[in-house]
Amino acid sequence: MKNTGKELTIKKALPQLFLLTILLGSFIGNLSMAHQIGNLENSSLAELVESSSPSVVTIAIKGKVRMQQNPFFNDPFFERFFGQPQPPREREFGGGGSGVVVDGTKGYIVTNHHVIEKADEIKVFLQDGSEYLAELVGSDPGTDIAILKIENSKKIAEIALGNSNLLRVGDFALAIGAPFGLSQTVTSGIISALGRPQMSSDGYGDYIQTDAAINPGNSGGALINLEGKLIGINSAIYTRSGGNIGIGFAIPVNTVKNIMNQLIEFGSVKRGLLGVIISDINKDIADELGLEIIKGALIQEVSPNSAAEEAGLQVGDVIIRVDDQEINKSNELRNAIGLKRSGESVALTILRENKEITVNATLGELMAMEPVKADELNSLLAGAQLSDYIPEGEAETKGVVILSIEPNSNAARARLKSGDIIWAVGNTTVGNLEDFIAIIKDKDILVLRVSRNGRQLIIQMRK
Repeated sequence: MKNTGKELTIKKALPQLFLLTILLGSFIGNLSMAHQIGNLENSSLAELVESSSPSVVTIAIKGKVRMQQNPFFNDPFFERFFGQPQPPREREFGGGGSGVVVDGTKGYIVTNHHVIEKADEIKVFLQDGSEYLAELVGSDPGTDIAILKIENSKKIAEIALGNSNLLRVGDFALAIGAPFGLSQTVTSGIISALGRPQMSSDGYGDYIQTDAAINPGNSGGALINLEGKLIGINSAIYTRSGGNIGIGFAIPVNTVKNIMNQLIEFGSVKRGLLGVIISDINKDIADELGLEIIKGALIQEVSPNSAAEEAGLQVGDVIIRVDDQEINKSNELRNAIGLKRSGESVALTILRENKEITVNATLGELMAMEPVKADELNSLLAGAQLSDYIPEGEAETKGVVILSIEPNSNAARARLKSGDIIWAVGNTTVGNLEDFIAIIKDKDILVLRVSRNGRQLIIQMRK
């Protein structure tokens, strides 16, 4: 078949059309690239930082700590020749961190408990350089949150509060604070993980993990999203060198809101108590008990006259939800209850004989025992502050918890740490603080069995 003139014309035009398509595609591609480059040149977090930074403050503290004496000075032989030992001397110390203004009209500032712990004087420095003496409204060691208040005649910049329940791994995040005393320092990163457990055994709530650089001094500062809203309060770092290695932790803002409201209204946090001993569920336990699930908190024991007993909870029930919060593990129940206030009513969804039912419980109060300074018990433990360990939500755990350790004290030199649980002295099990005091009184050698973040340690001390 012969080609028509029309077909020949199209064939001749094909190379030109092909070349035109390439040129047009290249032109469009260049336009797109130019647009992207233009966006890159104009993109900046400067406006976000400018709007958020004024609400982040620097905190400086002063206080006094008692200097530890050499146990030799308490020796009766020494006293016989040199008289009664001199009372312990005190030395001044300083420190600081960061804080975030959450109410610019009333002057409320949120920071970490560990930033202002033991402070006799707290000063707050705003971005404009103004300086204020701050009053401590309330503090909660369990969540490491403290609320300060400053008096100011005019409203100061405050930050908008976000919703940490909406966070996803991979979201961008900025940390603002005063690392090493360098105020108004901004670092950026992403949300690396969510729901990280508390690092101390007596802590409540979960952490946000971020790779935004967090260093000493960032504590109490802001972790914000790209909308400039507060999503967390920077609290801790994981490090072997003392500096940032890309693993930082922040308290979720929803936990902050809850504790902040209680501290402002009541000056303290009265933790809810359900009154159960619980454990996790694995496949073997589920098979033995005939359970159709391997998640939730299995009730092993119900305390008499407790909120759990009054609500009708039974041994063998599995708690799978508190209000709208799913419970997959026992520590999640401990956090959910511990972050609620005593007297509060909660809806508990449980699995009983593999059938879901919902009961309401009015929470009791978790009574915190009065802390004791170990200096008064045995000089080997000087520098440690102790309390009964109340194992709400954990089975077969009891003893004495170390609330705090003074730097360079006898307890610190023995490698004891805040959050350690002493469960035995030698081969004698410790049930509570009263047992512990009776065992260690007047001992010259202590062999402590300690639980630290799930690990078992033996710590030896001698005079």
